[in-house]
Amino acid sequence: MDLHTPITRGNRAIKMYAGRLEKLGIMTFYDFLFHLPSRYEDYSMISKIAEIQQGETVTIQGQVLEMKTQYMRGARIKNMQKALVADGTGTIELTWFNQPFLTRTILPNTTISASGRADRFGRSKNLSIQSPEYEIIFENGQAIHTGRLIPVYPETQGVSSKWLRRQIYNILSQHLGELSEYLPQKILSQNNLMNYTEALQEVHFPKDLQTAQNARERLAFDELFLMQLGAKKRRFQWQERQLGSPFEIKKYEKQINACINSLPFKLTTAQQTALDSIMQDLHKGTPMNRLLQGDVGSGKTIVAAIGMYTAFLNGYQSVLMAPTEILAQQHFITVSKFLEPLGVTIDLVTGSKKRVTSDSNFSILIGTHAVLSEKIVFDKLGLIVIDEQQRFGVEQRSIIRQKGNNPHLLTMTATPIPRTVSLTMYGDLDLSYLNEMPHGRKKIKTWLVPPEKRNAAYDWIQKQIKETKSQAFIICPFIEPSETMQTVKAVNQEYERLRKEIYPDLKLGLLHGKQKAKEKDTILEQFRKGDFAILVATPVVEVGIDIPNATIIMIEAAERFGLSQLHQLRGRVGRGDKQSYCLLFTDSRSAQTSARLKAMETTHSGAELAELDLKLRGPGNLYGTAQHGIPKLKAAAFSDTALIQKAKFAADEVFPYLKDYPQLAKQLESATSPNISPD
Repeated sequence: MDLHTPITRGNRAIKMYAGRLEKLGIMTFYDFLFHLPSRYEDYSMISKIAEIQQGETVTIQGQVLEMKTQYMRGARIKNMQKALVADGTGTIELTWFNQPFLTRTILPNTTISASGRADRFGRSKNLSIQSPEYEIIFENGQAIHTGRLIPVYPETQGVSSKWLRRQIYNILSQHLGELSEYLPQKILSQNNLMNYTEALQEVHFPKDLQTAQNARERLAFDELFLMQLGAKKRRFQWQERQLGSPFEIKKYEKQINACINSLPFKLTTAQQTALDSIMQDLHKGTPMNRLLQGDVGSGKTIVAAIGMYTAFLNGYQSVLMAPTEILAQQHFITVSKFLEPLGVTIDLVTGSKKRVTSDSNFSILIGTHAVLSEKIVFDKLGLIVIDEQQRFGVEQRSIIRQKGNNPHLLTMTATPIPRTVSLTMYGDLDLSYLNEMPHGRKKIKTWLVPPEKRNAAYDWIQKQIKETKSQAFIICPFIEPSETMQTVKAVNQEYERLRKEIYPDLKLGLLHGKQKAKEKDTILEQFRKGDFAILVATPVVEVGIDIPNATIIMIEAAERFGLSQLHQLRGRVGRGDKQSYCLLFTDSRSAQTSARLKAMETTHSGAELAELDLKLRGPGNLYGTAQHGIPKLKAAAFSDTALIQKAKFAADEVFPYLKDYPQLAKQLESATSPNISPD
């Protein structure tokens, strides 16, 4: 059984925990090794019992003189286990509660190592240690839970750090020989990196904190290095092995310019720059592979539409795939409005609206994953556009590509991603940024509203709705109330409260993720037509809902969202010509939370907010409650720009000569934990 064996094929003890371990991302024995400690407890000082002082956290080692269970009457603690331990300098009592099985584990005359806080409990004058970490030390045995730096791991219900520690120790002991160094010596030397196998041992069971840090840095370097090396390899394969269909640009320059001039607005400088890059790509002999990143409302769809019109002029079909029916329908409306007058045939296909014909009588097909259906055949597919591409899997993107002969690929995202993250995740793609909003678009006024002004805010919203004939969103993080977070408003309860107590004179709608697609579409259509003054919703509205008459969005428990997601939610308003507003509410009293949310009042760039969140919250919390497509790094951090640069430099040095490093090539092929790819 090797390290890549699924844990479901392990021994009975491991199999029993398989479901719980999956929640921690542990599916194979290899995954255990990359389930890294979140911190370490320092139990390294072994104290003589006679020298222990009250209040100290200590480790003692000695012989068990006595072990017994003491039963209690009428108390929450039904029984107590007591061990008397001697080390030649004195004795001390160890106590546990409601663990009678310990009398079968900790036997008199065995040697025990125990770590915990020494104190006087109750009326006793003697020091004792309550609920210590412990382990029996057998002959030639090594302590792993005591007497050293002890790794503390991310846990889940029923899976403790102690249990994880034992499994990882056993796996390292039995399988370390299967692991070998794969980085070239020059990279190890240039970056002062620890040996691979040593790093895996030391990150779990380090000699000291500095060694643990060095070990983690080695593993973090590997993650970033393999990610970038993988991106280089994919870029090379895309460019060298695939012959595309070059589009004529100069020949159709007049028509393309006429299309741009027919727009009721002028393209921004960022749109024009992105469009120029796309046109250059479409003209090349290798297929385009570009990511267009830009804020909600920055005009990505128009840029894509001009690209699809260019494909039409060249006699090719295009497909635009979106993650939701709502978004697909809105793209259909937008693209049809601009391109149908120019003679372009556009069709729509979604799960519930199968408008597409079987004879491929369309120039542009817009839809959800329904476009992947075997029934839909393209005569001459030349351009694929994927919106919010991180919401589609590798297999789905592969299926759509196979419907054409190496078609050009343009992926788009409104998810604000820090530049360091983009460069690391999407190293195989050419990147274009839309970093400015269309001319004349008003900035959304954003306020962090203190709790005492909540009622005044409700009154102000009602006044705005009546005076300007506009509409509002009210966003709640959850559908149902949470037992663990009772102060966080749930959408079902809040809808009823607002409808009955706050806005009895207004009509309210309710929208959340558990509703069926058809019901969601109906509610949104009613809201768009003005049947509701207020839509109470979960973050399901985050992407792709365009209600030009909505001018207010109120977000409850704003601290539960990353700045990037708050920015996307804010983008639901400000889509018409009226002044729009975003009101943020939080019950958090944290100064850091307040400072973070205050940034929304003055910063209107998604990219800037993403960078700020990376600094303030760290990569672990970067994307709030419902972000998609961002790889979860095990050891590295996207905020570590210095290490990202080192890894990039090393990948640049190695890639053209990958065949000279067979061990590295093999690791790149097989690694699953570090080699996370968006494609």
